[in-house]
Formats: sequence, C-alpha cells, structure tokens
Amino acid sequence: MIAMAPFRPSGIITLLTDFGLADPFVGVMKGRILSRFATARVVDLSHEVPVHEPEVAGFWLARCFEEFPSGTVHVAVVDPGVGTARAILCMMAQGHALLAPDNGLLAALAARYPRAEVIALGEGPLGRLGITKVSATFHGRDIFAPVAAELAAGRWAPEALGAATSVISNSTDGLEVSEGAVVGRVITIDHFGNLITNIGAQWLEKMSHPQAHIAGQVLRVGRTYGDVEPGRLLALVNSFHVLEIARGQGSAAAVLGVGRGARVSVRAAQSEHLLGGPNRL
Repeated sequence: MIAMAPFRPSGIITLLTDFGLADPFVGVMKGRILSRFATARVVDLSHEVPVHEPEVAGFWLARCFEEFPSGTVHVAVVDPGVGTARAILCMMAQGHALLAPDNGLLAALAARYPRAEVIALGEGPLGRLGITKVSATFHGRDIFAPVAAELAAGRWAPEALGAATSVISNSTDGLEVSEGAVVGRVITIDHFGNLITNIGAQWLEKMSHPQAHIAGQVLRVGRTYGDVEPGRLLALVNSFHVLEIARGQGSAAAVLGVGRGARVSVRAAQSEHLLGGPNRL
C-alpha cells in the first residue's frame, strides 16, 4: 500500500467559514494567526458558506484543498456546536493538514481518503501552546487560528496535537443508485444561481446520452454555459467534476424555484433521438 504523503509546512493557511465579512470575526482570526506567525500567507477560500451548514463547507473543502501546495494548513470553521463537547480534529491528507470541528465537516474527505490520519486536539498540547483562555463561542479565534499558525510555521507537528481518532460521519451526502439511474440532490447554489449537486461526473460517464431531471424539467447534459441561448436551462459537469444545473446568462435557482436539498436524478435517454434541447421557462 502507498503511504500517505507526510505533512511538511509551506507557510500557507486557508480559511473557510460561515462568518461572512460584515463582522470582524475573519479579521480577528487573521490577527491571531499573524501574531504567532507574522510571515504566514493567509488565503480566504470563502466566508459565505451557508450558516450552520458544515456539510457545504466539507463539500467545498474536499474539492478545493488540493489546488494548494502540499504543506498547506486548511482551517474550516462552520461550527454550530462551538463550545460543546464536540472535538476539534486535524486530518492529514495528501500532505495537507485540515483543521475542523468533528461535526461531519470532514466526512467527505474521510470517505475519499480512508487511510488519512486524524488527530483529536487534546487539552495538554493546547496548554503547552499557551491556549488556555478559550471563549465558549469563538473557537475560530481562540483555538483554530493559533493552532493553524503553529502548524504552518513548522513549530508543531499535527501528530503532537493529541491522540489518533476517527471522523464522525453524519453527512447525508448519499446517492441512490440503480440500474440506469442515479439520484442525488442540490448541495449548494453559487453566486450565479447555478445548482451544484452531489452527483459526480463518473456516474454520467457510465450512461449513454444522460439526461438530468429536476423540478419537472428534463435537461440534456451539455459541455459549457454557451451551449444554450440566454434563458435556457442546461445540465453540465462543472469544474469541480459534479453535475450542475445552470441557465444561460441567468439563475437556474430563481427560474426553477428550488434550493439546497432539491432532488436531482440522472437517467440514460432511451435513444438519442429522444434528446431535446433544454427548456425555456
């Protein structure tokens, strides 16, 4: 078996939260990071994850973290259970260190990398890092930020943060698969109103002439947004290798009237001549 790549810090830290940018929470986290590691390179992955939705954060983290150099520390704080007994985890995958609460956020990564090492942060190591005054409502500032700084600076190794554990998998990112069909759902909606699903490209590749079914519409799978005239709907495989429902120069979410959790299915057309163009609504 091939060993997992070791973590060798690059000095880069990414931040993924549901904090938004109207309040100072993100800036304060960066301040704590820079107070410990002044030359850290901090990248905002996103701070507009839907509030209290760790599954969405996990969806994006699993599909984005490898775009960064090996040795990056990724901090994902979507944490409705902040201050409770839930653990804080550090996962090592593909040479990266990923910090997140144990609330299902890392479930998609754990499924993709079952041999990844996972550490639960312990009180002893946190104390030795000088992390003793911790609020019950802002662990992003009081725990995640300083730990990320120490890892990125190379002063602490992930293995020294606590004991090995496993990830709580309470994600509902499952698919219903049957012969000739796969059923999933909308995981998130992007800035353009595109409906991004949990149906991976590999399922479409197994079908002859796949069609997407959503909200009573049947859509052929195109290649890019320009394949249709403005106003028409289409399905396509997006840059993150999952099925997306889009609308030419418009919002698919608005015109279909659906949101997160909406049911989406993909089925093979009975024959190529049955494939029609995307509907205009």
